[in-house]
Amino acid sequence: QVQLVESGGGLVQPGGSLRLSCAASGTRVAAWPMGWYRQTPGNERTLVAAISRGVGANYGDSVKDRFTISRDNAKNTLYLQMNSLEPEDTAIYYCTLSTASRTYWGQGTQVTVSS
Repeated sequence: QVQLVESGGGLVQPGGSLRLSCAASGTRVAAWPMGWYRQTPGNERTLVAAISRGVGANYGDSVKDRFTISRDNAKNTLYLQMNSLEPEDTAIYYCTLSTASRTYWGQGTQVTVSS
C-alpha cells in the first residue's frame, strides 16, 4: 500500500522560504517519477514541479528559478524547496508518485504567503 504524507506547510511572509517534505511508504521514491501540484479554491490542481526517476526535473513557469524539487532516496522522501515566496503561491500543495498503473496523491499541506 503506497502512502504519501506531506509536511512543512505553514504561514510565511512574502519573500520568505519554506521546504515541503513528502514521506513515502510502500514503495521507493527512487523507482518512480514524482511531483508537486498545488490547488487554490475553485481551481484545478496545477503542476508545480516534477522529477523523473533520474535527476531530470521540470517546473511550472511561475516557479522557475524560485522552487527546487529534490529527492533523498535514503530517507525515501521528496522535497520542494520554495524561495522568494509570493502571495500568489498560496495554495494546498500535493505530492504525487506515478507508477505504471496509477498515480498516488498525498493529503496535501497548506502554504499561505501573507504579511
